[in-house]
Amino acid sequence: MYKLLVGAFIGSLSIFFLFLKINSFQLFVLKIIVSIIMTIISFEYRDIKYTLRNLMFLYLTSIILGGFLYFLNLEFSYKQVGLVFYFKGLSINVIFLILFSPIIIYIYIRQGIRLKNSYSQYYQVDIYYKDRIIKCNGYLDTGNTLYDPYFKKPVILIDKRKILFKLNDEEIIFVPYYTIENKGIIKCFKVNKINIKGVGTKDNLLVGIINSDIKIDGIDLILHYKLLEG
Repeated sequence: MYKLLVGAFIGSLSIFFLFLKINSFQLFVLKIIVSIIMTIISFEYRDIKYTLRNLMFLYLTSIILGGFLYFLNLEFSYKQVGLVFYFKGLSINVIFLILFSPIIIYIYIRQGIRLKNSYSQYYQVDIYYKDRIIKCNGYLDTGNTLYDPYFKKPVILIDKRKILFKLNDEEIIFVPYYTIENKGIIKCFKVNKINIKGVGTKDNLLVGIINSDIKIDGIDLILHYKLLEG
């Protein structure tokens, strides 16, 4: 919630652009920049696709709500004489906010609870490898039951784009995997430990590197169900 409030505050500062001596195009560019900053502050940056999608929802919501308020203002707050509109009466914005704010807040909270339940499988994970810390957005996949067949260590799966260092050949451990439609060998390596936010520190596991993209927004790590037991 505090991230949303900070993002909204950043957005409200754009009102001061109206006092700058700039043209319409420059004002448009500044507003685009502010909207990007708002999105990243409110929802974090995970990858470009995730950020663009949040930005798209921000624009769609703004256009729909702004257009709706503009329509109500023209219908109820302005009087038309020919092609000329002039203000008459109380701004419909005030009336709209007074009447509908409780409804909007209620819907927002209900949707927030629903989304929280949907995203309860998401975790922030820090992987400690030698002197490095790899920060990931993890997802608990109950279908991930992959173990090292020799020492029975659970294997978590990481997007190869998060591995910004070269592994030595002696560090690599090859683990076979089997699915309904496929089988193969995945390249793994051992880490010192991992820290799962809200769960705790875990060790005695392997990290497997996957070459294909993870088809979940903003996720670059698939957790093993065994790590969240206890």
